[in-house]
Amino acid sequence: MTGSATAGSATAGGARLLPYGDDAVLVELDEPGAVRAVDAALRVARPPDVVDVVPAARTVLVRGTARTRSRWAAQVRERVLAAVGDAGEGGLPAPVRTVEVPVVYDGEDLAEVAALTRRSVEEVVARHLAGGPDGYRVAFGGFMPGFAYVVGLDPVLHVPRHASPRTRVPAGAVAVAGEYTAVYPAATPGGWRLLGTTTVRMFDPDRGRDGAALLTPGDAVRFVRAAPSPVLAARAGAPDPLPAAAADPAPPAAPAPAAVGAGHQPAPVASPARDEAPHRALTVLSPGPLTLVQDAGRAGLADVGVPRSGAADPDAARLANRLVGNAPDAPLLEVVLGGLVLAFGATTAVALTGARAPARLDGAPVRHRTAVRVPAGATLVLDGPAQGLRTWVAVRGGVDVPPVLGSCAHDQLSGLGSAPLRPGDVLAYGTAFDGLPEPVDEPDDAHGGVAADAAGPAGAPSVVELPAVDGPRLGRLDEPGRSALWRTVWTVTPASNRVAVRLDGPPLTRGDATELASEGVVAGAVQVPHDGRPVLFGPDHPVTGGYPVVAVLTREGRARAAQVRPGDHVRLVRVPSPAV
Repeated sequence: MTGSATAGSATAGGARLLPYGDDAVLVELDEPGAVRAVDAALRVARPPDVVDVVPAARTVLVRGTARTRSRWAAQVRERVLAAVGDAGEGGLPAPVRTVEVPVVYDGEDLAEVAALTRRSVEEVVARHLAGGPDGYRVAFGGFMPGFAYVVGLDPVLHVPRHASPRTRVPAGAVAVAGEYTAVYPAATPGGWRLLGTTTVRMFDPDRGRDGAALLTPGDAVRFVRAAPSPVLAARAGAPDPLPAAAADPAPPAAPAPAAVGAGHQPAPVASPARDEAPHRALTVLSPGPLTLVQDAGRAGLADVGVPRSGAADPDAARLANRLVGNAPDAPLLEVVLGGLVLAFGATTAVALTGARAPARLDGAPVRHRTAVRVPAGATLVLDGPAQGLRTWVAVRGGVDVPPVLGSCAHDQLSGLGSAPLRPGDVLAYGTAFDGLPEPVDEPDDAHGGVAADAAGPAGAPSVVELPAVDGPRLGRLDEPGRSALWRTVWTVTPASNRVAVRLDGPPLTRGDATELASEGVVAGAVQVPHDGRPVLFGPDHPVTGGYPVVAVLTREGRARAAQVRPGDHVRLVRVPSPAV
């Protein structure tokens, strides 16, 4: 295969495998039955090194280890051939399980849906309970953790979303839009038509990795009628246990990334009374603008709407951990624009990587990319960096915070993980050791440097170059749009965060303006929404999206994007796409 937007390798039933960045392939299929068959086949016999399998409306995203992609992609191709062939012969997989969802049909839009469909309210309820002739199945997830797009809705109930979404849809709302029905796992703005409510928790991290999402792709769903209960009435008047999201699931096109999504309420970091002298722990005197606990993230949960998250520049985080003799995935601190002040209760070692924030330990300068001994009682101060955005601070053994779904990483989209640090928080030293602190012989601009083709008067880059390969939907832009994608100097907007870096500049023009069905996305994906201005997905990106991905940042490009600030100028630099 080539790396162009239209390249693909033909398989049975017209399926194609498209390269997607450096660690994924996108399997394009002709119809939903083939999607279910391929998804099931890859789950039953997942090739080694494959991390995520993300079904969507007409595609299956497969992501794995970058260095072995050619090997596992060949195995994926074999399974796709067999699965599509079986689906063509009527061999669709049976659902592994059936999940019942009790519903009280008291939705605000029930009467309106009845009017739109010219049916009575009771008939609308009966049709929603019955579903279509093949029953309900979970097609895919992605809008937020635990949100499942359920197909099999009676065609009579295919109604459009509201033109103007509500500012708040409560957790547990049962809704319809287009060909889908779904249950909102958490409170969020939303435009789907509300038919009822359920008390069932659709997403609960306390159930563990395998059970956090009540509904997973391939499940059969049965809606059953429930009577109103005091529990439901109490919930209606109580605050939601989960933070509000900032976007609505669009059927079939998913929304642009939100600044903050909905999910598990972030857990506060342990803060013992101030008169309790912590020993093997550090105390946050000031967190600066934003300091988060991060690690390698939550791999393998994208199919239920949970992004990987983790450090915005994994290589910089691994380097910091290596310098102090930690395991590569040990939890550490990700600091935005400096301002962090830490007091250490016991002797340890620290290392700084990423943006070069001037640092002092009890007033003495601290070098970056070097393990530094920190005596008990010492104070570390980070000032704001002259360039770049994020600095990583590793402590010998890591910091000990409770993991959520196998990771300590704070995810801004879903709310999973420990809350952002606050003054007075106390973090115990961890035990994630992997040898002794060691020197590292690497160039000074590695892991957090900002490269440019020109420099400003103070040596700051005037344009940050972001290497990127062609995306699977580059062909959705017309020729002027494709040319402008690579030659335009874009400006980073203030609406940027760990979910996405949003760019401003002349809108890109499309040659294909038809709606794109939702499909999986990866960190570094460059998506072009309706306004034509690119959005660069970060580590906390939504796992599916309905806008064309026209490019994908390379590993180096993602590291540089993690360091750009609002007002910085960037240009995408086209590099050859690795073959699949």
